[in-house]
Amino acid sequence: MTKATPNPILSNVDIINARVPGYQDLQMIWVNENGIIEQILPMGTVCKRLPAEDLQILDVAGDWISLGGVDLQINGGLGLAFPDLTAENAPMLENISQFLWNVGVDGYLPTLVTTSIENIQRSLAVIANFSSISVNSAKILGVHLEGPFLNYYKRGAHPAEYLLPLSIDKVKRLIGDYASIIKIITLAPELDTTGKVIPYLRSLGIIVSLGHSQATAVEAQSAFEMGVTMITHAFNAMPPLHHREPGLLGAAMNNPGVMCSFIADGQHVVPIMLEILLRASKGLFLVSDALAPLGLADGVYPWDSRQIEIINGTARLADGTLSGTTLPLLVGVQNLVKWGICDVEKAIYLATDAPRKAINLPTLTPNQPANFLRWHQDEATGELSWQRLTGDR
Repeated sequence: MTKATPNPILSNVDIINARVPGYQDLQMIWVNENGIIEQILPMGTVCKRLPAEDLQILDVAGDWISLGGVDLQINGGLGLAFPDLTAENAPMLENISQFLWNVGVDGYLPTLVTTSIENIQRSLAVIANFSSISVNSAKILGVHLEGPFLNYYKRGAHPAEYLLPLSIDKVKRLIGDYASIIKIITLAPELDTTGKVIPYLRSLGIIVSLGHSQATAVEAQSAFEMGVTMITHAFNAMPPLHHREPGLLGAAMNNPGVMCSFIADGQHVVPIMLEILLRASKGLFLVSDALAPLGLADGVYPWDSRQIEIINGTARLADGTLSGTTLPLLVGVQNLVKWGICDVEKAIYLATDAPRKAINLPTLTPNQPANFLRWHQDEATGELSWQRLTGDR
């Protein structure tokens, strides 16, 4: 049942007996003839406006209905790393966007990891000029710069030779004329000795996320007061939680205005720690952190000037350094349910509504396109599966 194929848009239908994340009880969702959500009302409620006479009825019998996923940290796909984008391989963005749609993703932020300023600006130029031509295609919602302003000792798989000191001048040189398409930048706040960089980035409308950092709880709290609202891949590339020094993650978990992304592949963070995270923090959302071999088989692949080996969807450098995954975003939803960490509603929310909230996009409400996923949990096995709802259902 986990599938998506190019089909006509969902339109002129009333979906009944649906569970919807964030809504109590069963709902009915009216989608108009233009494929736009008209109303979401509890079952048995009289519609506020008269539907069309030829309105179709789709009874989903208690299955969950959500928008598609939004992936705020994805490094490439189908063999192409986003920092390697050029004018010549730019058409691959269309292929990747269509692939992501087919694995349940509505929108994403191409993530540019640490590399040369020249490479980053070349990739930004390609993304800025890209416009998808397909209806069945995930939308680029902006860019996530993960680096190069990272702490050397928490750089993980980021190449040390391209790390930069953090200053307004360096930031201006990096982003050039592309501030308008940069949605998130991940940085280590302890590198800013002036305290001016975060306010500058916020003045440009860029969301600042802390990651690949050795920041203490005090340093993190100072960054939050300057406008930081996000943490990049909780637990990974940051100090561990400690009872006398909670670090940036502990400070974030204690701050209701900060949202933490996390990876649910079972390798970046073991399930028991994810369960602790979900119990302790309300501001969370899933990311894939998927690398260029997303959509390809396990094997050895080039990665900047190095190689990564993919085994069971987990990517590592030759020295064993964990560098990412090749599992799509919605696998994380299924894992959370399979591991018994949270219920179906919460798991779906973490990949659909929560990342939208993190970048100030609307969640499942009227007046939006009805790009719906239908989720079903098998009563016998507990397995969670999904399919896109389209014009032929």
